[in-house]
Amino acid sequence: MTDTEAPSQADQLPLAGYTVAVTAARRKEELGALLERRGARVVYAPAIRIVPLPDDAELAAATRAVLERPVDLVVATTGVGFRGWLEAADAWDLPLVEHLRSARVLARGPKARGAIRGGGLIDAWSPDSESSAEVLTHLLSGAEGPLEGRRIAVQLHGDPLLDFVAGLRQAGAEVLTVPVYRWVLPEDVVPVRRLVETAVSGGIDAITFTSAPAAAGLLSVAGELGLLGELVEALNRCVMAIAVGPVTAAPLDEAGIPTHQPERARLGALAREVVARLPERDPALKVGAHTLQVRGFAVVVDGGLIDLPPEPMAVLRELARRPGVVVPSAELTGFVPGGGDDAVEKAVTGLRAALGAPLVEKVGTRGYRLGA
Repeated sequence: MTDTEAPSQADQLPLAGYTVAVTAARRKEELGALLERRGARVVYAPAIRIVPLPDDAELAAATRAVLERPVDLVVATTGVGFRGWLEAADAWDLPLVEHLRSARVLARGPKARGAIRGGGLIDAWSPDSESSAEVLTHLLSGAEGPLEGRRIAVQLHGDPLLDFVAGLRQAGAEVLTVPVYRWVLPEDVVPVRRLVETAVSGGIDAITFTSAPAAAGLLSVAGELGLLGELVEALNRCVMAIAVGPVTAAPLDEAGIPTHQPERARLGALAREVVARLPERDPALKVGAHTLQVRGFAVVVDGGLIDLPPEPMAVLRELARRPGVVVPSAELTGFVPGGGDDAVEKAVTGLRAALGAPLVEKVGTRGYRLGA
């Protein structure tokens, strides 16, 4: 593009023509807005719901157990969770902050670090990876001293962190788990069920995940629908799974689902990862004097975005998969929703009219191809 050329519609809106799902419960509107500003059609399907426990007897009992004797180490795993714990203790008139001043407080990430400082405490260390696994490795390495006989309070974030807690206990530590909130399936599961069905049918281009429980929740709903195998296949074949970080991606990894992750676990970085990965999946093709890029529900021709109905899009997608190759009409029929003897011919007619360029050729009675 020269200095005098205006940026194309595709350059200005790199996600135009793509459908991206948001499974987050918290800050879903913020992530959705980041994606929509880049042109995406956003589907909201929260896969989990946060249940806070400020009045929960289990949290109160865990807090009192922490207060029984001095604590040597504290692990804050999330900002909202650690902040909620301090606020709940304050509401119960329990001197938690004063009690923790003598402990070394470790933060799993910057949000937890901010909550520690906001509560009037000092954060001693946090990992670059923002992962619980690195916190565990740090502790087991002896970087904080021997763990034998030491009291360690671990603020949970909806996940029981079984391996984390077991690792500390095997090292001889007394571990006090503090469940500040729980993750459960949303009250209204219709949107997430619809997301599973749409992803399986190929109507979603990417699914974003900002927490491991959301990833596990989506897989759980797919299992309840009897579509887990189909969903895993779709996420391996045509639907991108984009997670905010390795901790979030863990349930997907265990299910054999490949993921993309930004270098930094931030919503903005997650949105930029979607921008980088989706167009990369669909490279632009040179067709004669024209350029063409097939996206989720639209096509970009010479920089201009054209929405297409399902039937013409299905034909174009298959032709673009094999550019220059003649694809028999009978074979194309299997890709056209509804099928029928004249379905392909109607789809091609509509496709030619929409594209406004001679990109699709009929080769005698053999079939159709994307022009050379």
